[in-house]
Amino acid sequence: MKKLFTLMLLTLLLWTPIVAEASDVKGHQMETELNYWIDKGVIRADAKGNYNPNKSVTRGEFASYIARALELPTSTKHKFKDLKANTTLTIEIQNAAGAGILSGYPDGTFRPNEKITRQHMAGMMYKAMRYMKLPEQHSNFKFKDTNKISANFVNPVAVAHSLNIIRGDHRKDGVYFKPQDHATVAHASAFLFRMVAAADKLKPSEPTTPGTPSIPDVDPEVYKVSSISGGQLKSTTALYKTYEDALAAYNASSSIKVIQKGDKVIKMKAGKAFASNNATNTTSLYKDSSFKTLATSIQAGREISYVGSSADRVIVELGGLTFYAKQNEVDLVPTELVTGSDYYEVGRDGVLYHYTYNNISKSYANYSIASAASSMRIGAKYTSLDGVHFKEVGSSKTATYYPYFQFQSIRYPSTYTGAELDEYINKILVDRQKTGIARYQNAPTQSKLIGLGEYLKAVEETHRVNALFILATAIHESDYGISTNAQTKNNIFGIKVFDSDPDKGEVYASPEKSVDAFIREYMNKNYANPLGGYANGAAPGNKVVGFNVRYASDPNWGSKIAGHMWRIDTFLGKKDYQQADLGRIIYDGPVGVNVRTSPDATSPKLFSYQQKDPGLNAAFGYPVVIVDETTGADGYKWYKVLSDMNPPADYGWIRSDLVERINY
Repeated sequence: MKKLFTLMLLTLLLWTPIVAEASDVKGHQMETELNYWIDKGVIRADAKGNYNPNKSVTRGEFASYIARALELPTSTKHKFKDLKANTTLTIEIQNAAGAGILSGYPDGTFRPNEKITRQHMAGMMYKAMRYMKLPEQHSNFKFKDTNKISANFVNPVAVAHSLNIIRGDHRKDGVYFKPQDHATVAHASAFLFRMVAAADKLKPSEPTTPGTPSIPDVDPEVYKVSSISGGQLKSTTALYKTYEDALAAYNASSSIKVIQKGDKVIKMKAGKAFASNNATNTTSLYKDSSFKTLATSIQAGREISYVGSSADRVIVELGGLTFYAKQNEVDLVPTELVTGSDYYEVGRDGVLYHYTYNNISKSYANYSIASAASSMRIGAKYTSLDGVHFKEVGSSKTATYYPYFQFQSIRYPSTYTGAELDEYINKILVDRQKTGIARYQNAPTQSKLIGLGEYLKAVEETHRVNALFILATAIHESDYGISTNAQTKNNIFGIKVFDSDPDKGEVYASPEKSVDAFIREYMNKNYANPLGGYANGAAPGNKVVGFNVRYASDPNWGSKIAGHMWRIDTFLGKKDYQQADLGRIIYDGPVGVNVRTSPDATSPKLFSYQQKDPGLNAAFGYPVVIVDETTGADGYKWYKVLSDMNPPADYGWIRSDLVERINY
């Protein structure tokens, strides 16, 4: 029997309404249930092609529904004297009687044309569940008219109610069962639909024959609610056809922690959200709940802050901004079942380390970002949703810290020479080799980064893109110049290499040509250029501001690039760190912020930073580098800033009340 009901529910999963165009079914409250059984041939049309959903169903009709739905074996064990021999209806009633699902009256009749009552229908379903050898589940139900239920049917009604098969009629003064009322064809379709769903959950397990392909046991279209005990979800026996019904049960009980659709958690009272393992290996985050405007994407397995959810969407927070994701692209993990999450720690060396958790592999990775802020304690652990606002674990202490290279404009040049950059490249490749990891065995002689220093400085001079940033990005994207794409395609920036297909990527004649493409087609065309398609600020940034918003699905790409820049700078003498005066746009009004050619509101506009939500903590306005200040003719103080524009534009002016210094 297990295979029979699993197959029935698998059919339900795949079903789409084909026959459901009858005018008397379309738009009916029970349209889904009716169409399911119509498509299965359980409920059939009359001579005029109608299904008559509101017609009272007879004892004979309901018996035939059960016989067809369960595909009952032929039986002649019981015969009723008021049934005509060998008709389809008679055979189906006899089959149901042979299965012990129904019986006749003491006078030997069955009375197939009598209208069936709601309590009689509950009685037949109760016996059908016994036929399927399902364990009984009971609830302490109490309808306003419980005393009107005949004694023989109290237990069947209780079992059906506990499984959410029977829900009752909700009125202002309470819920009524109306046991003596006649049931309709629509009621019959709904009761049987819920009974089959309950059967799939309660059916006893049977040994699986080796080699037999497994079939999903739970219908993903059925909702259930669960508590959590002993590190496991404990679902109630009730199953719900609609999300709204499940939500009502979820809200009514403090012990219920989640709503599930099949086995997938789709709503929880507290917990963490993670990008799911799907075909693209990324989770898309949208600005709107209708999924029309893509904001950014997140790498599979990575953590996102859970805000709430509905039947088809999840609301998350990233960097203080609210986004929407599709349910099938997010994994929700209740607090009691969380196995890991991201955290930061200040090492004994005073360096801030980030430990990132992957919920798919259940593993951690770590990297260094920069020297920790002076307000952060050595040995302390911190949590942060945005990499700027840190809360000490086990304490109420907080710290706000903008890692310097993460928010420094790439228009600010490095002080290092090409020879110095080559010195670092050679040193780090030897260090890679010393790790003993097989892929780094020949890194000092085969890396595609060898000898790039002078070229990176030339590019910096010509295109105003920081050479330290270019090198850091190449190190990160090419695995120190020894990745397959770097070795076989000279592609050292992962250009057109996607999470869904990491083997793809553009081919270049040399690493230098890859550098040219990175600057020409990405940084100076779409990312650093404020007129570009992905302009979010000219710094590595995070998922709210800077290149990381769109360049990489890794939510910590910007801080990892900053970490590489910090390590290069530390090795070469710390000549670049904290040299620029960094600020961020704080205006978040209905229009953008103009950057002008001189400190005067009437001077020509160089470009505009487009209107931007800086997030919950107002922390992520566009990053700028302040190089001077003066008082304009209008009486305002103006900041001279590095222009984000491509050469030849070098500087622009912004009113100081629109900017906040972040490392001053």
